[in-house]
Amino acid sequence: MIIKNAMVYTPQHVFAKGDIVIRGGRIVFGAAPQLDEEIIDAEGLYALPGLLDLHFHGAVGHDFCDASEEAIQALADFEASKGVLAICPATMTYSEEILGGIMDAAAAHKNGRGADLVGINMEGPFISPDKIGAQNPKYLHKADVDMFRRLQERAGGLIKLVDMAPEEDGALDFIARCRGEVRISIAHTCTSYETAKKAFAAGASHMTHLYNAMPGITHREPGPIIAALEDHAEVELITDGVHIHPAMVRFTFNTFGADRVVLIADSMMACGLPDGQYSLGGQAVTVKGPRATLTEHPGVIAGSATCLYDCMRRAVLDMDVPLVDAVRAASENPARSIGVDGDYGSLTPGRYGNVILADRELNIQKVIQKGRVIAG
Repeated sequence: MIIKNAMVYTPQHVFAKGDIVIRGGRIVFGAAPQLDEEIIDAEGLYALPGLLDLHFHGAVGHDFCDASEEAIQALADFEASKGVLAICPATMTYSEEILGGIMDAAAAHKNGRGADLVGINMEGPFISPDKIGAQNPKYLHKADVDMFRRLQERAGGLIKLVDMAPEEDGALDFIARCRGEVRISIAHTCTSYETAKKAFAAGASHMTHLYNAMPGITHREPGPIIAALEDHAEVELITDGVHIHPAMVRFTFNTFGADRVVLIADSMMACGLPDGQYSLGGQAVTVKGPRATLTEHPGVIAGSATCLYDCMRRAVLDMDVPLVDAVRAASENPARSIGVDGDYGSLTPGRYGNVILADRELNIQKVIQKGRVIAG
């Protein structure tokens, strides 16, 4: 396939008019057209890299924690249709027995169709009971290296992120012992600035849904957000218009830098479906518009109902984030974060030919996966 005349998002993080040549599923340097080669004229369209969501739970009535091939395939199909061509879905706070079944299902998935399953984000159970959010407190567990390693073995090495509260018993030891095995993220935490600094020194390098389920910034208690800034951690942002005020989104890009922000959807099973009653982590959730909340605790946000592409689009159109920065934060940065940037996240020769063609209002016109049109 040759995509011609597009405004291509380049590895230099700018747009330049040009062509993209895809052979054998991967991007190659420019070459003469072949007789049987498909040519797409993308005049007037942006060519964006396929996105990677490293933190979402579900969509279209399915949840990753359903622990079934049916659920994983449904998520892969939906996400691919929205330009998210690599996925690293998140677990919830569950027992090792339940988590083990989820790991087994993920390890058995073959990536035959839809978005490629490239990792697992283990969100819980090593988190704080006082910042539980929409997680289930019944299954909280102290940080346990052996438990993680057993689950990683069942997952076939797919666990790419472990989220934890560093102030909880055993957490700092876990970070020091596992830093070379998995990326560790501070999450659902009451940690102080000082303890967060110890966590980063021990090997943590990521922040789960920044601002949500953690202490804020004050002038006498700077908290984990300032520790993350000082220690050059990457930070996740949910730009669904519910979780974070647009001014704070702009502040984060301007302060942390576009190279350290990772856009995520944190979507639950209602994503792609109408308002109504759903569930997350075994708890009832009510969805109205873009807002998902625990039915019994309507003040608690329970993930989002927005996919990553629409979060990226909203960051640009509604929050005044520069397009080049939003694209980087939804493609290259998450791919680098979980170590799959040799295949995903940019329109660089050698990477998979995963391309989104979008108009100037960022409406998707075509989704191309490994040189084949799968949507549009």
